[in-house]
Amino acid sequence: MMDITEKKEKGVELLHEFEHCAQASLCTYADELGFPVETLKRFAAAFGGGMATEEGNCGALVGAGMVLGLKKYKGPRIHEETVLLYNTFVEKCGSAFCKELQAVQENGEPLCSCEDCVRNAIEALEKVLQEYNDGENNE
Repeated sequence: MMDITEKKEKGVELLHEFEHCAQASLCTYADELGFPVETLKRFAAAFGGGMATEEGNCGALVGAGMVLGLKKYKGPRIHEETVLLYNTFVEKCGSAFCKELQAVQENGEPLCSCEDCVRNAIEALEKVLQEYNDGENNE
C-alpha cells in the first residue's frame, strides 16, 4: 500500500495522464477500492474543471469525496466526514471552487494549481480516513 506522499504524487501523475482532476484523485485509490481504473474514470468523468468545466466545486475535491463514500459510507455520518474533508481542503487551498482556485493572483500564479489541488485533496482525504478509522463499514 502506498504512503501519503506516494499517493499524492500518483494523483499528480494521473492528472497529467488523464488531464482531469476528479479522475486523478479518485483513480489514485483504484487498488484500495477494488475497481478498475477505467470504471473509476467513468464515475468521475463529469466532474473535472469544477463539474463539467463550469468552474464549480474543485474536481479533485469531488473525486476525494467519491473515495470517501466508497470507502467509508456510514449513513448520516458521511456528512460529518465530508465536512471535515471539505474544510481541510479549503484550509490548504484557500477555496473549494475551481474558478477561485485557478484565478491568477498578483504573483502571476493561480491560488492553487491543479497539481496542488490533487495533492491537497488526497492529503485531506487521508486525514479524514485516519480520523474516522474505526473499522466499521455500515451501509
